[in-house]
Formats: sequence, structure tokens, C-alpha cells
Amino acid sequence: MIDRRSLIGAGLGLGAAGFLPGEAQAAQLGPIGLQLYTIRELFAADPVKTLEAVARIGYREIEYGGGGYDAMDHAMLRRTQDRLGLKAPSIHVPYESLRDKFDQSVAMAKTLGADTVILPYMTDEHRTEAGWNAALPNFNRFAQGLKKAGLGFAYHNHDFEFTVKPGGVSLYERLLKATDPRLVKLEIDLYWALHAGEDVKALIRRLAGRIYAYHVKDARADGSMTAVGAGQTDFASIFKLNGLAGVKHFYVENDQAPAPYLPDITTSYRTLRALRF
Repeated sequence: MIDRRSLIGAGLGLGAAGFLPGEAQAAQLGPIGLQLYTIRELFAADPVKTLEAVARIGYREIEYGGGGYDAMDHAMLRRTQDRLGLKAPSIHVPYESLRDKFDQSVAMAKTLGADTVILPYMTDEHRTEAGWNAALPNFNRFAQGLKKAGLGFAYHNHDFEFTVKPGGVSLYERLLKATDPRLVKLEIDLYWALHAGEDVKALIRRLAGRIYAYHVKDARADGSMTAVGAGQTDFASIFKLNGLAGVKHFYVENDQAPAPYLPDITTSYRTLRALRF
């Protein structure tokens, strides 16, 4: 859902400011990023061609995740990024890799130019009270090790962290209480938080200063995922809180983007580029 200023800015080409005489200047996003999981099939088949297409659309940040990127030539990927003017502030690294291949994960992050490693997902065996409580100390340990290596750490949510509530306390609440807020930051997936029934604006106000990035994906009336701008999410009202939250990275993601994929991420990019709030 785009507000009136967004439509004016997009339709009349009012330039970077995007406001009419007499109106207060509206804010807009800086560099817009893409979580490459959205186009994982394309990336797996031809990473260089895919990054070139992403850059042509206008994206200036990428976040690695999926598509087999972890087994690719990371120096080659970095050279491609540099040639295209793409930065990769963060990468997604599975729990098992951080646990069992920590040094390799650090080297990969540094080669790709990332400043933060994101833990993207916890599998079913961790989604019990015992499993979650056993894993949380490792979150702190990962974050401490990454800090020593000059990197940050953040956790990316889905919906289960909010909806699974052993003893009446959600997994997300347990994470917030058991991890060091100075070290364990948060990448809030806005779609999944909303899908879980969370008041995301209240969540953002509460967690301001701890939020590293947003995953930005839209939802249709039936709750299904869609490109940003093709659904009903009022992103303008969420991003108005950024003066408080201080989030610097906004990654488009659509876990279920339809083939041929590039039109979907083009719609999302153009919507966010036009957004004023």
C-alpha cells in the first residue's frame, strides 16, 4: 500500500525530494537491497549474469542466502560486486555452519565484504523449549566470536518464533531475554512478524537500536506473499519509525517469487524507490 505522496512522486517525476510546494519534505529510503534467496534459481544457474541483472534494476545492496552461494568462488563474486557497484553488507549463514565451520564462515563473510553475519533459520529440532534453550547460548557465543573477527551478528525471524510458546513464553521472547543486546542484533522479517499476528510497529518501538535490517515483502489479503506494492502492507507507516529505529538496510525478499523472477523484484524495487513517508 503506497500513500498519496508515493503516488505523486512516482507519477509526476518530482525528483529526489518527491514533494509539492507547501508540503513538508517526505523521507525516502537510501540504498535498496535484495535478499538473493528471492532469485535463488537464477543465481544458482548463473551468478554473474544474475548479479548484473540485479544491478541493472537499480539495487545497490545484496544479501547472500541460498542458491548455493556458500560453495561458489567468493573472490569471483566479490569482483563481480565491485564491478557492478553492489555491496553485500550481510550474508545468511546456517546455524550448523556457524557451529561447525565458524572460521570458514568468517572468511566467506570477509571475502564478500559483509560486516554482519545473519542466522537465518532454525530447523524443527530447535523449536522446542529444550532445543531452543540449548541453542541460545550458542547465539551469544557466535556473536562474541564474530565480534573478535570484526563482524556483527543478527538473527532473522520467521513466524514460529512468535507462535511457538512453551510455558506461555514465545521463542522470540526467550531469545530477547537470553541474548546480549549489544552483540545479538535482529533482522526483522516484516512479513513473517505480521503473519504471526505481531504488532510490528510496537515491536520496532520496543527493539529500537537493536534492529540491524528489515526483510521487506508484501502480503495479499489472503496472507500470501507477493512483490512489494502488489499487496496490502502499509510500509510507509512502518518506515516512518526509522528515526527511532535507525535501520540502515532494507532487503526485498519474496520466498515464493514466481518465475521468471526478475519482474517480481523489479516491481518491489520500483515501489520502494517511489515510496515517501
